[in-house]
Amino acid sequence: MAGLLGKVAVFARSPQGRAAIAKARTAASDPRNRAKLDGIVGKVKGRGRHPGAPGEPPR
Repeated sequence: MAGLLGKVAVFARSPQGRAAIAKARTAASDPRNRAKLDGIVGKVKGRGRHPGAPGEPPR
């Protein structure tokens, strides 16, 4: 289990990892953070479109 995923799994089971997961879940449930994340995801998804896509201004 020397790979990256193995190391992540070991960290997730540690007390520090459990605390980090709990903190991330709390942050993810905050409506303000959800709105920020939705905006970022929208920007990233919009980059793959061609310039003539409906609803997107030409570049």
